[in-house]
Amino acid sequence: MLKKVLIANRGEIAVRVIRTCRELGISTVAVYSELDRDALHVRLADEAYPLGGQTAAESYLNTDAFLRIIDASGADAVHPGYGFFSENSEFARAITDRGITFIGPPPEAIEVMGDKISSREAAERAGVSGVPGRSAVLTGAEEVIAFGDECGWPVAIKAAYGGGGRGMKVVEGPGEAAEALESAMRESLAYFGRDECYVERYLAWPRHVEMQVIADTHGSVLWLGERDCSAQRRHQKLIEESPAPLFPDAVRQAMGEAAVEVARACGYVNAGTVEFLYQDGEFFFLEMNTRLQVEHPITELVTGLDLVEWQLRVASGEPLGFAQEDVARHGHAIEVRINAEDPAGGAFLPSPGTITRFVAPGGPGVRLDTGYESGDTVSQYYDNLVAKLVVWGHDREAARRRMLRAIDETVIEGVATTLPADVAILSHPDFIEAHHSTNWVEHSLDLSGIVATPAASPQDGDGSTSNVLRQVTAEVDGRRYQVNLWVPDLGEPALTSAGSARGAGLRRPKAAPTGGGSGTVAVPMQGTIVKVLVSVGDLVGVGDPICVLEAMKMENAVAAEKSGTIAEVRVEAGQSVGPGDVIAVIA
Repeated sequence: MLKKVLIANRGEIAVRVIRTCRELGISTVAVYSELDRDALHVRLADEAYPLGGQTAAESYLNTDAFLRIIDASGADAVHPGYGFFSENSEFARAITDRGITFIGPPPEAIEVMGDKISSREAAERAGVSGVPGRSAVLTGAEEVIAFGDECGWPVAIKAAYGGGGRGMKVVEGPGEAAEALESAMRESLAYFGRDECYVERYLAWPRHVEMQVIADTHGSVLWLGERDCSAQRRHQKLIEESPAPLFPDAVRQAMGEAAVEVARACGYVNAGTVEFLYQDGEFFFLEMNTRLQVEHPITELVTGLDLVEWQLRVASGEPLGFAQEDVARHGHAIEVRINAEDPAGGAFLPSPGTITRFVAPGGPGVRLDTGYESGDTVSQYYDNLVAKLVVWGHDREAARRRMLRAIDETVIEGVATTLPADVAILSHPDFIEAHHSTNWVEHSLDLSGIVATPAASPQDGDGSTSNVLRQVTAEVDGRRYQVNLWVPDLGEPALTSAGSARGAGLRRPKAAPTGGGSGTVAVPMQGTIVKVLVSVGDLVGVGDPICVLEAMKMENAVAAEKSGTIAEVRVEAGQSVGPGDVIAVIA
């Protein structure tokens, strides 16, 4: 068994891996950016080392920093989690070339399946049909237009080295192709470090069903069951469940066998997920995620298997020790992703900030995977996933009702979250009857009743001070240490916002994204301007985009709420802005 594992990630997935390692008696090494110096995964690990920097490119995508820390810590294995370097063959090879175990597939398998284009080709060689598309890297918008004109609109531009909806853009017609490709490439580069994209047909009303597979180094490849991930917004999952509802068992068996064939076709080892789109009784290969999935807990709850444990055992060279017929699934599990986003009006605007209060739910059949506690800050520079709330029930309806109860017990203040939208989804007749698709949330679900409400102001203290015990971090020779100090209690920072799962979620009013029709165009959240779309003198109408704002690795268009002429432009690409900052003035 491995002795010391470095987790090349942050947040809830780093915490998740650390916990299983501790149960197996494996030492853990955490890494952190400047903004994550006191993060939960850092506090839980046996050792922690700084990567430096703030943005993902400066920290969690810095190969040299990782190699330096591996040498300093003496780690004999690296777990990549998901996102960042998890599907980067160059990173995996840099690890294995040093004689360090990479807890995932071999670099060669990542090269085939981590690249969505070559994975399509591999699936076809294995006899598994994919969504009709163009298996080549896009070099310009004209290729998108040619594909759309030939196969029909809309089409989807997707990141070749991505997943989770990042870098995916739906193009309704030729006039949107150039801007959509440019945006997809920017998002892909920011989140995955690569900007290659490809195009495929966009199915109108599919369900997203994926198969969990696991393979050892002794030739055994198994499928463990499916997950339905159709409740999505911006092509990113909100709610997942296992097993898939109203899903014929014959299709389940065929999809599981197809997933195994795809895995075998690339010499896959360790845990992975083969994703499919399912529509009108047919399924199409979508992509393979060569890593642990965000939604892996629901598979764990219905199978009783700890997937992280099996990742570690397979990476240590152990055989799986069970066969396909031994895999049994019981009951129903549902997971909701708690993202720091304001779902008011269906906008799902990123909501970075400090979590001032976090109360977790409890009771039978409830699990919470999180990377945050009260007092921790959700940064604009990283993914906005705060936690994953997972429940198990003896059937789907029992699990659905248990999830609603668990959400009602959850309290998160300081940032807005997606929990109110989750309640709306779980309570809707379409979801209850499993008549939803990947497009259902954005096209059919009415979220207009979810509104932002102001936070209560904190009460003033009496001005007295006393000494309190504080933990202070220090770095000595590149390693992180914690020391306890008695310091004057100067009080906590003033609370500036609150958001709770109850009552559709409390949230301070956001700055109006376009000045409320006054002519001053202001940004609704903290972020970075990636593109300015207007110049002084331009004529704009209501709804016209003024700039593109990136926050939490998502691009958001800031639009005009007044028609007129651009009188001032106050920002430029690359500039950081905060909530309410004026970026332009319309006369």
